[in-house]
Amino acid sequence: MSSKVRRAGLAVFAAALALTGAVYGVARSPAANAATQLTAPQLVADMGAGWNLGNQLEANANGIPSETAWGNPVITQALIDRVKASGFKTIRIPVSYLGKIGAAPNYTVDAAWLTRIQEVVNYAYNSGLYVLINMHGDGYKSVGGSWLICDASDQTTIKAKYQKVWQQIATKFASFNDHLIFESMNEEFDGQYGNPTQPCYQNIVAYNQIFVDTVRQTGGTNASRWLLIPGWNTNIEYTTGSYGFSLPTDTHRSSSIPSGEQRIMISVHYYDPWDFNGQEDGNITQWGAAATNPAKKSTWGQEDYMDATLKKMYDTFVTKGYPFFVGEYGSVDKTSADSANNTYRANFAKALVATAKKYGGATAYWDNGYNGQYGFGLFNRSNNTVTQQSIISAIITAAGSTPPSTPPVSSSPSRSVSPSPSRSVSTSPSRSTSSSPGGAGACRVVNAVNAWNTGLTNNITITNTGSTAISGWSLAFTLPAGQTITGGWSATYAPTSGAVTATNVSYNGVLAPGASTTIGYQATHTGNAGVPTGFKLNGSTCS
Repeated sequence: MSSKVRRAGLAVFAAALALTGAVYGVARSPAANAATQLTAPQLVADMGAGWNLGNQLEANANGIPSETAWGNPVITQALIDRVKASGFKTIRIPVSYLGKIGAAPNYTVDAAWLTRIQEVVNYAYNSGLYVLINMHGDGYKSVGGSWLICDASDQTTIKAKYQKVWQQIATKFASFNDHLIFESMNEEFDGQYGNPTQPCYQNIVAYNQIFVDTVRQTGGTNASRWLLIPGWNTNIEYTTGSYGFSLPTDTHRSSSIPSGEQRIMISVHYYDPWDFNGQEDGNITQWGAAATNPAKKSTWGQEDYMDATLKKMYDTFVTKGYPFFVGEYGSVDKTSADSANNTYRANFAKALVATAKKYGGATAYWDNGYNGQYGFGLFNRSNNTVTQQSIISAIITAAGSTPPSTPPVSSSPSRSVSPSPSRSVSTSPSRSTSSSPGGAGACRVVNAVNAWNTGLTNNITITNTGSTAISGWSLAFTLPAGQTITGGWSATYAPTSGAVTATNVSYNGVLAPGASTTIGYQATHTGNAGVPTGFKLNGSTCS
């Protein structure tokens, strides 16, 4: 995740199921230094249910990583023990390096920071859990001190720094066995929630290649360790489609790995539909076939869409022996608006885990440590107690279901581009939600601002309150002074400050009477994180 929220995808089991025949529930000692060579289906089955230790080792204060900077307490063994006792078998630990990296040419990572990372990894690793660590916030333009920027001009320096940092990380963990997995980066893109741009995507592909080559050449267990790589913003469509993603070569891997097997996984996230999973308001609180109130259910992103989307991972990667990992998914708590919301959150989580498993993928729920309104938390990290048992039970049940005996078949036709931005819950300590006044009129607008020190995201829900359909729309509004839009989704925005006009994109241009659509943007601010004013839809003032 980043300082925002968004989607997922992962695939392992079914691919190798068709290729090699599966062995489930593989048992071995994680303390042994020798790497056990698991096939893709064995690995996915063994990883089981996954959980994210979010908003901790990727948190930062003014560009300096600090695990308590975003409001969570210090990580303890007791917390990890509680997570394991709840049935999770894999923990993803997002990590930022940022200001802990020294100057060129060596780019030395602060030794104390690497030691703390290792200590937290050991909490899980020594307990027999799988652990994933990555480079998480170093590529976010909204984070102070970020440097892994795919559209920056000096790519030679960036790539040299990236190589040096991963060389140090891989060396630090060289003795850990295959229960430790490295992930090259997280949600890397240019900050614009539209089609991938070039050569930015080419640089992301190059980063993945540097990562694989660097880790492998440190030798030992790293020569055969499973490695996890993302495409553009961990977006399934932009990773499986013809947008520029390509798999890295793996020429430096151990000769002990059978030639027909891979040791590379594909990283994706899944937060669709965003208006249910991440939008911080009470409008859309129900999901799936069990929903009882159509007005509280999104018009897209239900079970059929989920199935078709994850099947793309199976078709593109799993059938070739490359598993995938939905490294983030989940939904925020909206029980303040709908007391039944947790039921639908559990239904979503269960469906996502089961569908990913059906198509050969493992999963890890995004937990940002925040409980209560709009939080993703499953545990209280202050007292190590469970806060969302129903969601945990749904995840564990789905992950433990019997795998298919034949290759899966999609239950619906495949659909192309997902209309939501790419994952995000505010990982910053400052959180604010504000709404525009309600009332009658041809249109109604509700803002959901999620702010941190110098940045914010705003999801704007537009409702046609008139009696006739709107076909093609533009929404005019004025940003508060000091705010500048740096990226947007589900609409085009021009200009980026002052009086702005958001124009519909292809999939949300028609608004029937009573229908809604949600658009959004990310912006910087100079102290005023307020909502826009003066909303007009096609010239008509909105309430």
